[in-house]
Amino acid sequence: MKFEGVLQKMMAEIGSPVQYYLQLKNDFINVNQALNKTLEISFIKYECLHCHLDKPIYRQGFCKSCFFDIPQAADWIIRPELSTAHLDKEDRDLDYEKKVQLQPHIVYLANSSNVKVGVTRKSQIPTRWIDQGAHEAIEIVEVPNRYLAGITELALKEHVSDKTNWRKMLTNTIIDVDLIAVKEKLAAFIPEKVKPYYLENHIKETLIEFPVLQYPKKVKSLSLDKNPYYNGVLKGIKGQYLIFEDDTVFNIRGSEGYYVSITI
Repeated sequence: MKFEGVLQKMMAEIGSPVQYYLQLKNDFINVNQALNKTLEISFIKYECLHCHLDKPIYRQGFCKSCFFDIPQAADWIIRPELSTAHLDKEDRDLDYEKKVQLQPHIVYLANSSNVKVGVTRKSQIPTRWIDQGAHEAIEIVEVPNRYLAGITELALKEHVSDKTNWRKMLTNTIIDVDLIAVKEKLAAFIPEKVKPYYLENHIKETLIEFPVLQYPKKVKSLSLDKNPYYNGVLKGIKGQYLIFEDDTVFNIRGSEGYYVSITI
């Protein structure tokens, strides 16, 4: 079967294991059903996720001009402490910023390669953890806006990482950690104005199982700019990565805005 369209991050449903779906133009693929099958991936052109023009992708699926203009790519997306909608102060588009920033946010601990602290909208739980390839996660605080989540993450990352080692995550060289104990230790470092939002009674970890039949021994990353054609047997899906039998991994999210054909 042949599919064609612009890559966007896979949708995921938590289950045993996680179910992954890829929307391509008029097609909808349950990626789990492609396990143990040969995939051919061919890069055709670029398609910016905002302007839809065939212009080289700069970051996050957007061409360079869109990236520096649209609110979906503003600095506060990556650095939530820069959020200003709670002050009624515009960055690029106040209506959009209010819609995204002024809603419940979660600061969490997730373990994918190591324990890391992160921020996401409450509506993105557990999707955010799945996207990071975390096999276990727990919520620390629930706050009413993105700014409070951002300053909490800033305070906590003095004591725990805010980065994922994606190579370790993909090779499954992971260590189970008592996230409840880590959360309790970090509670003392939550900013004073956020302490009322501490989720003291949330003492259950979320465990996530990924559809992986074979983990790579040594990760080889596929770049469509360097290799516009690839074929291999799909052996797993973890985070936003496809894992192939020859140890090649392909980051779907890192390839957003690339228009491809996929043959299964």
